[in-house]
Amino acid sequence: MIDEENARRVQQWISEAVEAGAQILCGGNRKGNFMEPTIVLGAKPGMKVYDEEVFGPVVTLNPFDDFQEALEMVNNSRFVLQAGVFTNKIDELDLAFAELEVGGVIHNDSPIFRTDHMPYGGVKDSGLGREGVKYAMFDMLEPRILVKTHVNP
Repeated sequence: MIDEENARRVQQWISEAVEAGAQILCGGNRKGNFMEPTIVLGAKPGMKVYDEEVFGPVVTLNPFDDFQEALEMVNNSRFVLQAGVFTNKIDELDLAFAELEVGGVIHNDSPIFRTDHMPYGGVKDSGLGREGVKYAMFDMLEPRILVKTHVNP
């Protein structure tokens, strides 16, 4: 982690989730500013690891009964950078792209996948604008316009 204070924060959030009924499948330990990669099962709304952006090596796993329920779980978050959708059904992938309120949908891969020419970013409280070379250049430009009307001499 960037510093020990943030490593302690992440460890605290994990501990709070466990005290509220979540389980650690692996990781969860901290030594100084090193926080082990951690998988948390059964995190729920009201837990910081579920409701907030952790900015640490933590992933939560939650079961769902049908695909629509999973989409609703994602859309109920105010932090929606990108989504990784693991499915072999193209109709589920198309439905996810149509319904998810996210900055991007990545098929069968991590939602952090990106390349420089892609518009990478989130919606809601997970970002403003897009990252990537093209988008960084646009951020440094000031668009101007000149409108000339036709004038007869």
